[in-house]
Amino acid sequence: MSVNVRPLHDRVLVKRLETKEQVRGGIIIPDTAKEKPQEAEVMAVGPGELQEDGSRKPMDVKVGDRVLVGKYSGSDIKIDDDDYVIMRENEILAVIG
Repeated sequence: MSVNVRPLHDRVLVKRLETKEQVRGGIIIPDTAKEKPQEAEVMAVGPGELQEDGSRKPMDVKVGDRVLVGKYSGSDIKIDDDDYVIMRENEILAVIG
């Protein structure tokens, strides 16, 4: 899937991955009460942070990486009816795998 968005500087566009719904004891939790998933896939990355000497610091993540992000990190945006989060690279907690 290709997204026609190019983040600027050290920003990253991610899509949160939906968690599998678990039903315990017959109780179904509504979507509004569920926590935001912390696992996400990187959809687009910026060119990197601009350094004082004019060079760019390379990004540690790349498109397709699975990452862990904070529950309330970044800014939620909607593109073509899909929900994404745009955040700075330093808000990403870890790369999975």
